[in-house]
Amino acid sequence: MAEELYFLKTNPLVAKINLYNKLCNEEDDVLRFLHDDKKTSLELIKDKLQDSIEYLTPDELRQLFNWFKFQYASNSVNGAAKNNDEVKTQLYINGIDLFHEIPPVLAPTFDSILKDYEKASQSNLQYISDAEKFNRFLLYGLFYTSLAQEDDSEKRILVDYLKSQYPTIYETAQAEFSDKINKTGLTEDLNSTGIILFDNFSELYDSTKFYKGSIIQVNNV
Repeated sequence: MAEELYFLKTNPLVAKINLYNKLCNEEDDVLRFLHDDKKTSLELIKDKLQDSIEYLTPDELRQLFNWFKFQYASNSVNGAAKNNDEVKTQLYINGIDLFHEIPPVLAPTFDSILKDYEKASQSNLQYISDAEKFNRFLLYGLFYTSLAQEDDSEKRILVDYLKSQYPTIYETAQAEFSDKINKTGLTEDLNSTGIILFDNFSELYDSTKFYKGSIIQVNNV
């Protein structure tokens, strides 16, 4: 299960120039965050960047992500929120748009909903997927989590509008939810300490519904 879950969009052209140059200029620093055979790993990453950042493996991207977190979160003295903003800014400058995070308390439930969706739809969302395919999952997750928010009239307006356009996805989500509703703790898993997983699905959907590129999921960073 994911402990931390981040969603990224990439700009391969920017990464090809800015991130590549950063790796070249700060080689000794980044090597500390690479795994065994560090020099070879770095050269492989640089070679892939010249084609597309989307060729990086999850582990390679995770190592670079940790490097950025160490560099920029540790250099700020204005608190965690400020640190996180600086990490996002520097990633963006280097071709990586970290556009959403699932709070750790809800990441395992998000991961569980994803696995249920893959099983129900007989599809497999890799760590990198095209936006259209990813959005079908987000609709499923939005419908699924809305069923724990049925008393919220504002949320129902959004769901009623979307389910009229995607009735099959709604029916699948409704069937999965009905199958699990009697299991202890389901509603608590979806809404933990005031954080509502429905809102995360809604924000993700809004951020990607018109996007035509790839969506990357990075977890356990």
